[in-house]
Amino acid sequence: MTPEVLTIGYEGATPDRLIGALKEAGVRVLVDVRALASSRRPGFAKTALTASLEAAGIGYLHLRALGTPAEGRVAARSGRPAEMRRIFAAHLAGTEAQAALANLSDLARQQRVCLLCLEADPRQCHRTLVAEAVGLPIIHLSPGA
Repeated sequence: MTPEVLTIGYEGATPDRLIGALKEAGVRVLVDVRALASSRRPGFAKTALTASLEAAGIGYLHLRALGTPAEGRVAARSGRPAEMRRIFAAHLAGTEAQAALANLSDLARQQRVCLLCLEADPRQCHRTLVAEAVGLPIIHLSPGA
């Protein structure tokens, strides 16, 4: 099987639908690329999500260094996607982010991984920029509503 990077956003989803989509796609490790692995949505904070994934036979890895910095999140929420992309590109060029990206790239070549963030639309989310930086084909999953 040719290595690929999958992505998924949990906006509008339930944990069960998210896990169902991951299992259907054969994902072995969910890679959380949120800067803060917390959520107001039940089941999507790091501890709860890790437990649910483990019960489903899926690993969890939080690569905080691949999350959008605070100023990029503000730009995104304010409807300035070009500014968010510029901020994130500068962040991704940093030493810590490059090390996390190398880790992700190695992992994606060994097993089926899926990048997780909030936004349902991958075109509006930095996870697509992370996936592109890995340099493998990208598949965007949807957990459904």
